[in-house]
Amino acid sequence: QLQLVESGGGLVQPGGSLRLSCAASGATLDYYAIGWFRQAPGKEREGVSCISSSGGTTYYANSVKGRFTISRDNAKNTVYLQMNSLKPEDTAVYYCAARGRYTPVQLMCVPHGPFDSWGQGTQVTVSS
Repeated sequence: QLQLVESGGGLVQPGGSLRLSCAASGATLDYYAIGWFRQAPGKEREGVSCISSSGGTTYYANSVKGRFTISRDNAKNTVYLQMNSLKPEDTAVYYCAARGRYTPVQLMCVPHGPFDSWGQGTQVTVSS
């Protein structure tokens, strides 16, 4: 059974950078499309960025386009989210999730759906 574990969160000043990792175990990650989601206190979970199983197609929410980059290394069973130019409004718990390999990336980034697995989340706080 696929299990996902996020890491790399922390406290960073506005304008700073973080790289989140989503490490998979229990199954081969290249069978899955992967998405990064976030949830801030009092807000609904939202899709941030998603990537196809091959890595050839990506999707970004407008709020992060040009600042975040999603990538994957299937040999390492890991998906990354490089976050640059961070803003206070990026503060949230960030989760990664997996769905079947043929899921279109835009659909992948809709947080309500039949996901195969969710990670436990990692806190990102952007504050001076």
